Order: sequence, then C-alpha cells, then structure tokens
Amino acid sequence: MHPFLHAQASPNKPAYIMAGSGEIVTYAMLDRASNQGAHLFRSLGLQVGDVIALCMENNARYLEIAWAAQRAGLYWTCVSSKLTAGEVDYIVRDCGAKAFITSKGLGALIDDLAPYLYGITAYCVGGDHPYYQSYERATLAMPATPIADQTSGLDMLYSSGTTGRPKGIKSALTGEPVEAPTTLSQLMPALFQVKSDSIYLSPAPLYHAAPLRWCMGVQRLGGTIVIMEKFDAEWALALIEKHQVTVSQWVPTHFVRMLRLPETTRRKYDLSSLKIAAHAAAPCPIAIKEQMIDWWGPVLHEYYAGTEGNGMTFIPAADWLRKKGSVGKAVYGQLKICDDDGLEVPAKTEGAVYFAGTKEFAYHNAPDKTAQSRNALGWSTLGDIGYVDEDGYLFLTDRKAFMIISGGVNIYPQEIENVLTTHPKVMDVAVIGAPDDEMGEQVVAIVQPVNIDDAGDALAAELMHFAGMHLSQVKLPRRIDFSAELPRHANGKLYKRLLRDAYWGKHTGKIV
Repeated sequence: MHPFLHAQASPNKPAYIMAGSGEIVTYAMLDRASNQGAHLFRSLGLQVGDVIALCMENNARYLEIAWAAQRAGLYWTCVSSKLTAGEVDYIVRDCGAKAFITSKGLGALIDDLAPYLYGITAYCVGGDHPYYQSYERATLAMPATPIADQTSGLDMLYSSGTTGRPKGIKSALTGEPVEAPTTLSQLMPALFQVKSDSIYLSPAPLYHAAPLRWCMGVQRLGGTIVIMEKFDAEWALALIEKHQVTVSQWVPTHFVRMLRLPETTRRKYDLSSLKIAAHAAAPCPIAIKEQMIDWWGPVLHEYYAGTEGNGMTFIPAADWLRKKGSVGKAVYGQLKICDDDGLEVPAKTEGAVYFAGTKEFAYHNAPDKTAQSRNALGWSTLGDIGYVDEDGYLFLTDRKAFMIISGGVNIYPQEIENVLTTHPKVMDVAVIGAPDDEMGEQVVAIVQPVNIDDAGDALAAELMHFAGMHLSQVKLPRRIDFSAELPRHANGKLYKRLLRDAYWGKHTGKIV
C-alpha cells in the first residue's frame, strides 16, 4: 500500500510523532505535504529519474520530502548531517542533485554549505535563511492533489565511507506505480510483525538506510512512528513506555549504552508493550545480546543486509539462542559462501558472503567497485567474511577490508572487539592493524572507557588480562590506546579507515 491510501481510510491517524517536540503529522497531512512537494519538484523541471539531496537532522519535514520525491519518480539522496560542508558537497555533486534541501537546525553548517551550492536550487526548512529559499513557503503555493504522471522513485543512498570515500548505491527505477510494495514492506509483516496498529520507535538518524526505509515501510503498512530527534539511552526506554511501542530497531551501540545505565534506571520503565526489537548494521557481541534478551525477553530479532539491497538473512531470538552468534538464514536471495576465486565452498568453510537471485545494483560513478562486488556468476557481495553451518545459518567473522595480517597470520578484529566490549569499564572499542617493522602489522585496541578518567596503564593492564582469558596469544592486542570517543557513524558502523590512517600516517619506518 501507500500512505495516501491510509490517508483516505484513516486521515487523522498519526503517521509519525516527533518524540522531542511532540509534533504530530497525520496521514492526511503527510499525503497533502508529499503531493505539494512532488508538484514543487515538477515545477523546477525535475523529471522521473532526476535526483534531489537532503541534509537535515531528524525533523518533521524529513519524511514528507522523501515521500514527495517518491511520488515524483525521483531518486532522493540523504546526506549525513554530521559531515563537513566539503564532504556534503562531494555527495551532492557526485549524485547529480538538481535540488538540495537542508534545515536551520543544522546551524553553522548551512552557512558553510552555501558557497558550494552554485547552480543548484536550494531550500531550507524551519525558517527563513538568506542563502536559501523557504521550503515551507514554496510548497504552500503548490496543489495538494497528486501529480498526473506518478511513478515510483527510489532512494539513492551513500555508503558510510568506513573503508574509503562514500559511493552512491543506485538501483534502476522499476516504472511501477507509487503504491507498489517494496521488498522490505513485504517482509516486515511476516518477519517483524509490523501491521497497521504497530507503534514503531525509530531512534537513529533518518539519513541512514535502515531507519529511513523502515519508517517508510511502516507507513506503507499504516503504522505510527515515534521519531527520536537524537538518541539518548534512558529517553528511549521512557518513550517505549509512554507510547506503548510495539516494534523498534536498534544497532548494538544502542544496546551497550542502555546496558551501561544504572540497574535502577533500567528497571523503572515498563517495556512490556515491545513485541519486536530488530537489530542490524553492525556485529552484536554474543554477551551483549545475551544480556539484552535477559532484560527484554525473546523479542530481539536480528537481520543482516546492506544498503545495496542485494540480500537479507534473518534470525529470531528463539533460533539465535540455539545458534548464538548467527545472523540467520536467507529470507531474500540465495546465500553463497565463496573462496577468493569466487567459487562456492562447503558448509563450515570461511569465505566471502555472496547473494544470488536478487535485484541488480551499481555503485554510482564507480564501475570498478561495482565489478569488484560481483563474481563470474553474477552473485554480489558486500565484502563481509563468514561461513554457513550445516543448517544454513550464516555466521559473520569480519569484513575483508579490516583483516589484520600479522606475521602471515590472518586476524579478524571483530572477535577481539566482541571480547573487550563485554568488560564493564569499556563503552566502545575498535581493533585495527597498525604498522610493525617485524610482523607487518600489530593488533591495536582503541578503547573508549565508560569513565575517561580511568584511561591509563592500570586499565590497559586490566583489559589485557581480561582479553587473555578469552583469546589465544596471537589475537591479543600488542597495545591498548584510549580515546574519549570513537569515530562511529550514527548507524553504528565504525570509521576504521580514519583510525587506521592515523596510525599508518604516523609511521616512518619500513613496512614489511
């Protein structure tokens, strides 16, 4: 279905509620605003297949604009509001945006962006700004009826850039009508119990693929979304109780931060309305997930997928308790594990994770990267490493790009990170390979302590001893450094490239 059908059936039902401000946007309001936005884009000369870009914080106009682009048959590129003006400009230019929408809520960033936007029609929401046209004023003058030639648009989102400069992920427009269901909206009812009476909590930034697509999927099914303007661990618990949330989606970093709350704080909120807590985007250490299931019950359902949309696995809590560490069985596409030659390997053999039998995608303006993601059979990979057991359950071990080769031994950082994350004095951790003249690379753990005042030799020794109780000698960090905060994307992914670059950039000796 589509929100405009729900607008006819339940016009006064909240399509979403902004958690902080309390602003409610009903399905009728969303229908009207998205129609006006679609007319605005047409008035600018934008046609099916053209691109707009958004760079905003979570606000009440975000989904209106995304639906407007969808109804106009456009690609919409959502840009992180945490980037610099130059980084935003790179994405806006690379995607070929013909219109750009930002928000006064971004503060100085919109001033910094203005010089970059020459030749692009630029709008601002949330008030007037001398460098931008008012989006609200522009759409107010537009008709509230649907445009005549509606065909479904698609998002064109950019990778997080954890291993290089971000690249746009683009699928061909289908030519289907706007009300045609998406793959995700078809999977959500069966796997995650999403339906018209669902109350869905979205704690993450809408510029990321999963929150954006899940919110739009919930609205296709007629549910109500509670959108957090930004994440706060205790506030998230309070919102579940206040709004009687039934479905939510998280990344493991959220779990860690909620588990670090005092026991009295965690226990004072009634979370009994929550039926499904989906999580993905980053590996979840087994011990962290065990603690969450002990606390929330068997509501944690995990999936593995990428912005590329090339496949998906799924595992409910009950199955995970039998297959701890797995990300599930394939529910979209056929799962394949391949060796370095792109050939399928037997069960329990580690290799690159591929999917077959799904839609095509391309990395925009990056044909080499697109080609590298395929094997000779046309199967596609996101670059993750793992194996499938005898029952068809996928276990991820790491990303190939993050593998450390020390003295000829392959070491996957994820296993070490999973151990150190469980230490009560650790808030976050990243393990990388730093240069070593003798071994080629050495294992370095960069730790964000719960209390930065604890950082020092004593905590490093404590963590080293703790790691030694769970890991073989070859996997132990050769050094532990501390940081007040790690460069983690709001979607939970770590910018390891930035950490690695800092260590390798300082190195002046010979690298073996």
